[in-house]
Amino acid sequence: MPRKYDKLVRDDIPEIIRASGETPVVHTADADEFDRRLGEKLVEEAEEFAESGAVEELADVFTVVDAILARRESDWDTVRELAAEKTAERGGFEDGVVLERVDESSPNSQ
Repeated sequence: MPRKYDKLVRDDIPEIIRASGETPVVHTADADEFDRRLGEKLVEEAEEFAESGAVEELADVFTVVDAILARRESDWDTVRELAAEKTAERGGFEDGVVLERVDESSPNSQ
C-alpha cells in the first residue's frame, strides 16, 4: 500500500528510497510552489525541534533557512544584522520573560 507524503524533501531522498527497493513518485516544484513548500518545511522542522529539543532537528531548521535565503538571494550576514537590530530595539531571549497578559490602564494609574 502506498504511503503518501506530499511534502518537500531533501534532494537525495528519492535515490535513498530507490536504493531500498521502493519507487518514489516525485515532481520538481515550480518557483511559487517551491517557495510555499519551503515555508511549510520550515514550520515542520521547527515543530520537530519544539517537540524533541534535539539539536539535530535545529540543524534541519538551519538547512531550510539556508535554502530560503538562497532563493531570496540573501545571506546569513543579513539575518544576523536584522536580528541584532531587533535585539537592540526589543531585547533578546536571555532572561526567560513570559508575558502572561496586558491589563488595561485605569484612569488613576497615570
